[in-house]
Amino acid sequence: MLETLKKLFGISPKADFKELVNQGAIILDVRSKGEFASGHIQGSINIPVDQLSGNLNKFKDKNRTIITCCASGMRSASAKGILLSRGYTSVHNGGSWYSLNRKIKS
Repeated sequence: MLETLKKLFGISPKADFKELVNQGAIILDVRSKGEFASGHIQGSINIPVDQLSGNLNKFKDKNRTIITCCASGMRSASAKGILLSRGYTSVHNGGSWYSLNRKIKS
């Protein structure tokens, strides 16, 4: 069941998020501005998922790695789909921002 949920939300267990960040990946937090203000990963960029399509000009290099995150993994999965459909080639769903933060700090 857990593997099915991971596939559904686009969470890839093979990604070494800490290494991706060390190599220059962008962390894109797609929660609302209010959620982001209540806590976020240092250095992450906040663009709510419903505003992402109108802000893709902020990510000019479509080959640069982007890690999406949100509160649970659902909105970040949607954001990953949006980015992939627009030609971005290296996009990972990091799931919850809190969990992702622990992974990259360990």
